[in-house]
Amino acid sequence: MARSTLRRGAKLASLPLGYAGRATWGLGRRIGGAPAEAVTAQLQQRAAEQLFAVLGELKGGAMKFGQALSIFESALPEDVAAPYRTQLARLQDSAPPMPTSRVNAVLARELGADWPKLFRDFQPLPAAAASIGQVHRATWADGREVAVKVQYPGADEALRSDLRQIGRLSKVFAPLAAGMDVKSLVDELTERINEELDYTIEAASQQRAALGFAGSAEFWVPEVLTHTSKVMVSEWVEGVPLSTAADLDDKDRNAIALRYVRFLFAGPSTVGLLHADPHPGNFKLLPDGRLGVVDFGLVSRLPNGLPTAMGRILRVARAGNATEVREGLRQEGFVASEVDASDLLDYLSPFIEPAAVAEFQFNRDWMREQFIRVRDPQASGGVAMKLSLPPSYLLIHRVWLGGIAVLSQLNAKAAFGSVLEEYLPGYADGS
Repeated sequence: MARSTLRRGAKLASLPLGYAGRATWGLGRRIGGAPAEAVTAQLQQRAAEQLFAVLGELKGGAMKFGQALSIFESALPEDVAAPYRTQLARLQDSAPPMPTSRVNAVLARELGADWPKLFRDFQPLPAAAASIGQVHRATWADGREVAVKVQYPGADEALRSDLRQIGRLSKVFAPLAAGMDVKSLVDELTERINEELDYTIEAASQQRAALGFAGSAEFWVPEVLTHTSKVMVSEWVEGVPLSTAADLDDKDRNAIALRYVRFLFAGPSTVGLLHADPHPGNFKLLPDGRLGVVDFGLVSRLPNGLPTAMGRILRVARAGNATEVREGLRQEGFVASEVDASDLLDYLSPFIEPAAVAEFQFNRDWMREQFIRVRDPQASGGVAMKLSLPPSYLLIHRVWLGGIAVLSQLNAKAAFGSVLEEYLPGYADGS
């Protein structure tokens, strides 16, 4: 473990060195008379190439952070995004598997020496491998197909180590994360590390969602059958990743994309939970048309649903009332310094546009344009430098922005506004 941690640290350490080299190169280019916009684009391209190359090889916190960034690849220039699109889509399943002997040892320690008697069949090779654990397909004693999630030994140490290093490298990631507050994202992941590593907490969240959506014609969350802090057994989800919907015809693709959005908003009002990892690898298209949802390791607990203020501010923004939008955001803690109301409303357009029409066409070009605009420190009167993100909205912001990115990847045309009217308090009723 010490040697692998050292290797992982060396890979992560290469990022700031690369950043320094790119910055020096960029300064030289600017002194030489190259346009600032061209230099910035080339710096971003070089940063993307190095960042994804390093993160894609790692487990733990680095890989998890890479997954978080991968949904924003829509914002990257096409010549940068294209070579990595397939690699990024596979980040969820890219970790090398544990040896069978180690899997058996973990199961024996967590479920007891007679653990094989719990199953009719257990497949020793993993069906999927993620950042802190891998999943095996098995047959439960009662005949149900199940997923057995087994945490890598030492994952807790590796994850904490990676996140500490990533926390010191925030400026490397910032140019690629658009409007996302990268440091806050790293801090949030670090704060929730115990929840991520404790399958008991994840099992409770997943079971709550499974019971809340039981009988739903739209969604299916697998029931948890047993768990410990390092092993979780739940019903198997037989389906294909959400990302495959991009290959379907317009009607089916749009219907699936809308269902995806509906789940993200339905969770808080139905079960008091916001699924906070909108990565398309966590959503499966089931044969019966429903959307299967997995991985409840990162959730935001919202017992009263999404904030009413959020719906109210979006409603007045849609109506074009810039002054009221500014005051609402100030009351919620988003405005850090004096900001022009009209500039603020313009800056928020990526959040407003999809709700302002009956159906909105998401696509990569629109997403890329919006991300380029909002990450420009001079755009809209420098609004970005005058805003902050309250901790209570951090995961909501992540899901909202991530959901938009996924819809853009799917090239979806969705009735986004109708979902807000149904599920977002304060948006439709004016409360």
